[in-house]
Amino acid sequence: MTNREMIKGCETEIADQKHMIDNLGRWFSLFFVISSIGVVLFSIFHQLNLWVMVLGLVLAIIGSLGMILFGYGIYRGKKNVSKVIEDFQLKLRQ
Repeated sequence: MTNREMIKGCETEIADQKHMIDNLGRWFSLFFVISSIGVVLFSIFHQLNLWVMVLGLVLAIIGSLGMILFGYGIYRGKKNVSKVIEDFQLKLRQ
């Protein structure tokens, strides 16, 4: 593998991983909206309609769990990108 191929491959890998982190951010936003809708439904209908209140509670729980899951994925993804960049810089110095 030539030096140019290695540079191109590492740059492609870094760009792909950053794109995936952006995608995870979009999923995080979606689950935030779902959780927010659940909280609104729960708070408005807690005395009026049991089924809508339960639906709101379920949406809030699912949204919160999704935010935790995708937030952790974003956290680990950013750590992984920094490790790939460090490895890339180490290979360039050699």
